[in-house]
Amino acid sequence: MVKINGNEENAAGVTVTDYLEQNNYNAAAVVVERNENILPKSEYGTTAFADGDSIEIVCFMAVSYTHLRAHETSA
Repeated sequence: MVKINGNEENAAGVTVTDYLEQNNYNAAAVVVERNENILPKSEYGTTAFADGDSIEIVCFMAVSYTHLRAHETSA
């Protein structure tokens, strides 16, 4: 079993690229951490999850500066 974002999954042997595609992640908009080490995007296609791995997939979201500051102007 592989722990992915806190959930145990049967993903041993699945490459990072395949997992991301199967779960509708945009590989360009995520960072994958494997056992507390950030995995270079160039290794996504050749790196397969192994039994016991701990994986974190962090997604980035685009937000405008105006949106971020909106809470400061509303009261």
